[in-house]
Formats: sequence, C-alpha cells, structure tokens
Amino acid sequence: MSKAEGRELDALQAALAAEHAAVYGYGVVGGRIGEERRTEARTAYDAHRARRDALAREVRDLGAKPVAAAAGYALPFEVPDAASAVRLAAELEERVAGVYSDLVRAAGGDRRTAAAGALREAAVRAVRWRGGSVAFPGLVERAGSATPTA
Repeated sequence: MSKAEGRELDALQAALAAEHAAVYGYGVVGGRIGEERRTEARTAYDAHRARRDALAREVRDLGAKPVAAAAGYALPFEVPDAASAVRLAAELEERVAGVYSDLVRAAGGDRRTAAAGALREAAVRAVRWRGGSVAFPGLVERAGSATPTA
C-alpha cells in the first residue's frame, strides 16, 4: 500500500469512527429533542447510519478491517433538555464535517466526490440545527479538536 493509499484508508477509518460517534450522539439527541424537531433528528440519525454502513463497506473493499464502534462515547457537555439536544446535534454535525474535510483532502475520484457530498450535508444540517453558519465548515471548528468523541 502506498503512502497516499494509507492516508486515504486512515481518513476513511476516521470518517467511519466519526459516523459511529454521530449515531451514538443522535441516540442521545433523540431522547431529549422536542417533538417539533424529532423528525429532523430521525432523518439525521438515518443519514449517519447509512454513511457509517457505506464507509464500513469501503474499508472492507480496501482489504482492511473497519474500526468498531465504541461501547459508549463521552459527550462534549451534559444534555438534560431539548435546547442542549439541539446544541449537541449541531456539534455532532460540525465534527463530522471536519472529518469529511480530511477525507476530501486524502481521497481522489469518486471517493473524494462522495466525501465532499457528505461534508456538504453535514454542514447544512449543522446550519439548520444551529441557525447560522461558518465560512468554511469543517475547518475552523477543528482548530481546537483533533478527534471526535460524540
């Protein structure tokens, strides 16, 4: 495996790990979110599950073993109510966007196109949850965070 292929596989595994964390995090969001945003949370949860499954297949197709989900994840803050569930959803999306920006840099061809699409989708969901945006989603947010937790 070349260095470029190794970087791409590492970025795929990081995206898979981020999707595992997002699926876990949306489980928490779903338990606290208000009724008015429950459908939005379910749609995001389903999207992250689908991306997670697709990434696991891609990793296997490259001959590697997909990184497993952790038994649990440390949340970045307590989530006692609907308002904090909305904040958590926005945080999850921003973290996922950051990891997909890494995959965009590491990948080429169809995989890069798919990663850019996933980055865009996460950025749009983050805006919807937060009610505002940043100029370069996935980059500024990562300045102080090296790895996603949940």
